[in-house]
Amino acid sequence: MLTPGLSGHEDRVRRLIARDLADLPLKLRTDTLGNLIATLEGDAGAPSVMLFAHTDQLGFIVRKVEANGLIRIERLGGIPEKALPAQAVLFCVGEGKDVRGVIANKSHHATPAEEKYKVTPYAELFIDVGAESAEDVRRLGIAIGTPVVYDPRIIHLNENRVIGTSVDDRAGCAVVMEVARQLAQGGPRPTVHFVFAVLEEFNLRGAMVAAQSINPDIAIQLDLALNADTPDMAHRGEVALGGGPAISLYSFHGRGTLNGTIPHPALPHLFSQTAKDEGIPLQRTAHTGALTDSSYVQLVNEGVACIDVCFPCRYTHTALEMCDLRDLEGLTKLLVSAIRRINPSFSLDRDLYT
Repeated sequence: MLTPGLSGHEDRVRRLIARDLADLPLKLRTDTLGNLIATLEGDAGAPSVMLFAHTDQLGFIVRKVEANGLIRIERLGGIPEKALPAQAVLFCVGEGKDVRGVIANKSHHATPAEEKYKVTPYAELFIDVGAESAEDVRRLGIAIGTPVVYDPRIIHLNENRVIGTSVDDRAGCAVVMEVARQLAQGGPRPTVHFVFAVLEEFNLRGAMVAAQSINPDIAIQLDLALNADTPDMAHRGEVALGGGPAISLYSFHGRGTLNGTIPHPALPHLFSQTAKDEGIPLQRTAHTGALTDSSYVQLVNEGVACIDVCFPCRYTHTALEMCDLRDLEGLTKLLVSAIRRINPSFSLDRDLYT
């Protein structure tokens, strides 16, 4: 979470993950887009699995530097404009060279009544890095095209909950890493390709490119499940923070992108039965308005059996997203147990489940 990785600029995150996995018996490679693919060989007779989460985060790109040193930005990803003013940000110039700034917010003392409840469009916002001229900005290494993210941070709340930047989807990445570590210890398993994908927040296509190369039989995507346990979200479903991992039975993005994921029926059955047998609480979600890269992975080659497996998350796409570490632990246990059940007799024949 503390390592910046705007969509299209995920390399620092990829290198960090690769270093962490270096001691495992994995075959690691990076494709042209920047996807990190780590393969753990298993039973060749079993369906192969692609377990993936995205490394990138949403943010901004510099589009203009004003003569007085103030900086205009272009939005990258689903940025909530009402949550932007007065946020600290980080210009990703280079490791050891990054520059902090603040998204300006008009002084309250000078804000007339008609503006106090107005959401300022991102195109009208500017960022202040303390520079006094465009030349000062250039000396800092900031130019058109420089990536900008929420200032990375992590805050622990009580014993089990954390808030911070890019919980979406660094929490998913952390779970994939731990699943890899546990499966590598031995025991029954299919061949598993652990993919740390790029470009999800930009165009949802990075994982698709990895899947075209891997050609898996099954793809399991890890991302957030929208919470429904705060007053403003109660109508969205039944997912509660701390209630355990969730499986998505339906997702659809109706705003311009006519795509979504309805899981292959073998996979809800697999995860539901595993959760029951292992005593793991399992939540269910069905939603519109959000999309994951599984919606494109499922269309690769002759089709891939896909499912979204999720951790509950609050305050998504803001600078301070929240998750519960117990949910991540439960998600890890669920995935390890379920993947171990994918053996040569595991069938993807739809007629067996419908």
